[in-house]
Amino acid sequence: MIEGMEHLPTTQSAVTALRAIAEEFALEIEVGDDIGADQTSRRSAAGVGVTTDADGSLPHEAFVEFGGVPRVSVRLFPEDDALITVENVECPDIPRDDVPAFLRSVFGDRAFVKGRRFPPGYHLIVPLPGDRTHREYVPMIFLSPWLSSRVR
Repeated sequence: MIEGMEHLPTTQSAVTALRAIAEEFALEIEVGDDIGADQTSRRSAAGVGVTTDADGSLPHEAFVEFGGVPRVSVRLFPEDDALITVENVECPDIPRDDVPAFLRSVFGDRAFVKGRRFPPGYHLIVPLPGDRTHREYVPMIFLSPWLSSRVR
């Protein structure tokens, strides 16, 4: 495990970490939970009326929205990954353990947008612990005032 990162073994532990981040940055938070194979978005093969996985466990998925600017939402999946949306820019397949560090970079003003003249394009760059970054393409039409203020 990378230094400074915590292991989040369950969706509920990740939600607890996100509540702490909301408190740390004085943000409102809204959490919605889907529990059971018949409720989670990636479990369509579970069958009608089936609530548990084959091993008997209940999959837990959560959708978290943060208030304020930038607009950020997080969908935590039972498969230990997340989809983070920052100002309508989707950042898929973020490992669950990286979600708190990702959000601290965004809310702590360390995330930035890198622009390129030719060919024209923009990328949201989010620094993570261990000299890693997450890079996501930003279509020009998605450049919100917050993203535009972060262009380098």
